[in-house]
Amino acid sequence: MAKRKTKYVCQECGYESAKWMGKCPGCNEWNTLVEEIEASNVRGRHTFNVGSKSTGKPEKITSIESQKEPRVTTSMKEFNRVLGGGVVPGSLVLIGGDPGIGKSTLLLQISSQLAEKQLPVLYVSGEESPRQTKLRADRLGVKADLLYVLSETNLFDITKQIEEIRPSFVVIDSIQTVFREEVSSAPGSVSQVRECTSELMKIAKTNGIPIFIVGHVTKEGAIAGPRLLEHMVDAVLYFEGERHHTYRILRGVKNRFGSTHEMGIFEMKEEGLREVMNPSEIFLEERSQGAAGSTVVASMEGTRPVLVEIQALISPSSFGNPRRMATGVDANRVPLLMAVLEKRVGLMLQNQDAYIKVAGGVKLDEPAIDLALAVSIASSFRNQPTKPEDIFVGEVGLTGEIRRVSRIEQRVQEAAKLGFKRVICPKRNLDGWTTPKGIEVIGVNTVQEALDTGLAR
Repeated sequence: MAKRKTKYVCQECGYESAKWMGKCPGCNEWNTLVEEIEASNVRGRHTFNVGSKSTGKPEKITSIESQKEPRVTTSMKEFNRVLGGGVVPGSLVLIGGDPGIGKSTLLLQISSQLAEKQLPVLYVSGEESPRQTKLRADRLGVKADLLYVLSETNLFDITKQIEEIRPSFVVIDSIQTVFREEVSSAPGSVSQVRECTSELMKIAKTNGIPIFIVGHVTKEGAIAGPRLLEHMVDAVLYFEGERHHTYRILRGVKNRFGSTHEMGIFEMKEEGLREVMNPSEIFLEERSQGAAGSTVVASMEGTRPVLVEIQALISPSSFGNPRRMATGVDANRVPLLMAVLEKRVGLMLQNQDAYIKVAGGVKLDEPAIDLALAVSIASSFRNQPTKPEDIFVGEVGLTGEIRRVSRIEQRVQEAAKLGFKRVICPKRNLDGWTTPKGIEVIGVNTVQEALDTGLAR
């Protein structure tokens, strides 16, 4: 009998080694290499062609016929927006998020809406029994006859049921529980996740069936398993939010059929998730009027402008090294803007503690929020509130200049719709478009001009 070959595979990045090592050379993580048995002959390694007209030979790009991908829309407009307009047939979508955040609830509601359109849906749960899924369905009011529930983890049996039912959509909850018999490692390992995802991708592409995959996340918030998993799928969606708050954010970080960084906002109710059509009103409904250190910024989340409140608290430090803490923005941006304010404006901030927070639990990462951050810090330090009807938009350079931002028209229109009276933005953004009625757009060149204009006297 031949001796079975073994290898050591990193459970974080998929690095393979012939011997065990304490530290993975691929991702520099400790104690992540696990012994696995090499599969001598794994079925399903044959190639497949996407589409019936593929010849397998190189074609001139000018001779290839381009066609718009047909999409199937759900009843949730926020979900459709994140996917780029709807579900594309044959797509493989990965959804990740913290435990208990609502991934299964979201997909069960989506499955019910698709089944109500007379499209059969197969919901495969490897973590719950059919009765547990039924209890959630009763709470959500799911009564679609074409929604089939299967509690199975063996990929061969799942594939067999897909061939028999011929569903229009498939949900796998979750990929870490599914296994292939040919791979000897445990479910959830790098080898199992890679092989199972590859088989599901083949099913999706050859049969034109959209497949949604739920992925577990690590303690750092990234999707568990090899990074190859995110490269294989067509779209990667993150379901975010605080467990003790009712609002959830579905954020797209990869999408081959639409724009990335789109965001959909939902509210968790007792009867399930309800989409929030105007998130700006939600984020600003508890804003304090006339409070120092509070500003409003118009940030772009994909193609949608969102108005968010930024709060700053500046207080004298009792430590040798002042503290710089930020929630919702890059922590490295706070000391940079404080250095600009100290050098270009003359604010003595080197002995001050700084605490920055984005209200509502939103994460902002675009340069256009720099001006609002700087004005919040200066407002709290001087104890001078900003005017409640003002919006601040702009990127701050190291020399104190205010640089232009993208899509200023959409930002101003969103501010005007919510009743704001003034928008303070880069002066270079004023050309080439018409200002909406009822709102004043003020252009500034430096941070000093923005503070002189925005801070109340």
